[in-house]
Amino acid sequence: MLIEVTPEDHGVVVDLAYATADNFTGRPIYRRAACYLHAEALAKLERARDLAAAQGLRLKILDAFRPAEAQWALWSHTPDPQFVADPRRGSAHGRGAAVDLTLLDADGAELDMGTAFDAFAPQAHHGRTDISATAQRNRALLLGLMTAAGWEFYAHEWWHYQLFDARTRFPLLSDSVLPIPMMR
Repeated sequence: MLIEVTPEDHGVVVDLAYATADNFTGRPIYRRAACYLHAEALAKLERARDLAAAQGLRLKILDAFRPAEAQWALWSHTPDPQFVADPRRGSAHGRGAAVDLTLLDADGAELDMGTAFDAFAPQAHHGRTDISATAQRNRALLLGLMTAAGWEFYAHEWWHYQLFDARTRFPLLSDSVLPIPMMR
């Protein structure tokens, strides 16, 4: 079951990159900006939110549930399985079991993570030492918060976290499961 994640109800900032042209495709993928997660993922997100808040930080969600139709649009633009999941296999996003996010400071400014979201470059990988020491610390902080909350990380994207065994535990979902479509 997918649950809508809103700033008012969940205490996070929602700024979905694929609902705007400010993403690697250069055009909006979602027609309606709405953030959804599976109930299990939402519980872990709320735990991460609480851990971040204890340090004076907030979570900013850049993507969450991604309908199968959106995955096809991304793959059609950039069929690179290192950064975009092949829609024939699907991704944890397509199951409502993944979230792309960053951290905000007390003033609402994004912490420096060394690269932008969706930077298709080796510098976007976890454990990089060719980014500033500040960015390395910020990535380690995000990694610590998310793993302490029960998330699995993806080695090639500092922003991506997913539930363990998502591909085997949750079905792929299309836009049709939503009460109000994101794609149409």
